[in-house]
Amino acid sequence: MSAPNPVLAGRSAGVLLHLSSLPAAWGAPLGPAAHRFTDWLAEAGQAWWQMLPVGPTGPGGSPYSSPSAFAGDPALLRAAAGGKNAAARVPGFAVAEDELRSFRRRQRDWLPDWCLYAAVKEDQGGAPWWRWPAPLRDRDAAALKAERRRLAAAVERHELEQLLFELRWTELRRRCQERGVRLLGDLPLFVERDSADVWARRELFRLDAQGRPSVVTGVPPDLFSRNGQRWGHPHYRWAAHRRDGFRWWLRRFQQSLERFDAVRVDHFIGLHRAWEVPAKARTARKGRWGRTPGRELLTALRAKLRRELPLVAEDLGVMTPQVRRLRDDFGLPGMRVLQWAFWPECQADRPHAHPRDTVVYTGTHDNDTTQGWFASMPAAVRKRALAYTNGSAATIHDDLARAAYGSPAALAVVPMQDHLGLPNGARMNLPGSAAGNWSWRLGARQPGKALARRLRSLAETFDRLP
Repeated sequence: MSAPNPVLAGRSAGVLLHLSSLPAAWGAPLGPAAHRFTDWLAEAGQAWWQMLPVGPTGPGGSPYSSPSAFAGDPALLRAAAGGKNAAARVPGFAVAEDELRSFRRRQRDWLPDWCLYAAVKEDQGGAPWWRWPAPLRDRDAAALKAERRRLAAAVERHELEQLLFELRWTELRRRCQERGVRLLGDLPLFVERDSADVWARRELFRLDAQGRPSVVTGVPPDLFSRNGQRWGHPHYRWAAHRRDGFRWWLRRFQQSLERFDAVRVDHFIGLHRAWEVPAKARTARKGRWGRTPGRELLTALRAKLRRELPLVAEDLGVMTPQVRRLRDDFGLPGMRVLQWAFWPECQADRPHAHPRDTVVYTGTHDNDTTQGWFASMPAAVRKRALAYTNGSAATIHDDLARAAYGSPAALAVVPMQDHLGLPNGARMNLPGSAAGNWSWRLGARQPGKALARRLRSLAETFDRLP
């Protein structure tokens, strides 16, 4: 295979910052704000910009519970919240009919379903698809045709939003390539039940005739969660995916890799086995493991791409030899998180123990900021962290970033909140909580030239400059 995984091409550094966290004062996130931040990353000697999923957000504003596995989030096209027509809100945006026809043709395997789903959902007052009138819920051909005609203006508005998203994304990719910055995306393993994908392709999911799941997704209890986590997505009907050669999955990976240089696969463990929670259970305690054909899927993807897979395995959680073998057989880097490294049970997460084929983080979007984490840790953990880094409580965010940069890991990624030394209030997400997440924004003056110089010097010291 040619074209090795770009994440493993030498030593490099990156910043984790979602598009929605860019300052409102900079303009539309997917537009002027993203271009400005790209320029700052280049000045700071950063080779990678890691984002969260960029699809429309779901319950609680979560990018990991999107109503579409393919669509881009139209909210990222707007400089401020509000308004329905993203295309109309962008000065000078006009589209030729030929351009729209070409876009419809290229995206015909998901665009019509998404646009109709979004238009009907608006018309139904936001109700989930299983509560729509039965002909629409069950996709009666005549009912769909009539609804598409009745809601033609809304359907076209959603088409234009997706076309504009593609055009703006192409401009961002071009800017990144000019500045030597690569994009690292994020692909959630599961999709939301109330989504265009589940509504349009119900046969690919384990649902009954009324669209109800018998089991839902989650993870079992562990050291950090005595009840586990009940996520609530429907599980896949893997036999149906096998029968058509994983076509939906391959298209989904293709879409992600058209947008990003590499993609982190969230909950990679689920490609070997997935925790099946009874749908009526209130917690994830009473689940069971079900096997998944991840090896077959990744084999099909590698054959389609005809190169090594540009993926990162989010292999956090309870690892097994089989999951390690799956990751390693496809040459995928795993992850290490330094906020876990100073518990006695997690010595493999300490920087000196990292293998090269790894991406090291101070923390992820699911962790507290490093300052918030340190303040909440038991005294023994704080003591180990300070002894390891030879740092202090006031500078622990910089000390952990320096430890990450010094790791043998090929790529070191630090959330922007940690570069800024922000406390708990800047946390992006608290798993298991329904409100108050995903809303943190960067201050307009925060990523200044002084920080850029400091990160460039750090990257140069540890041989991580592009």
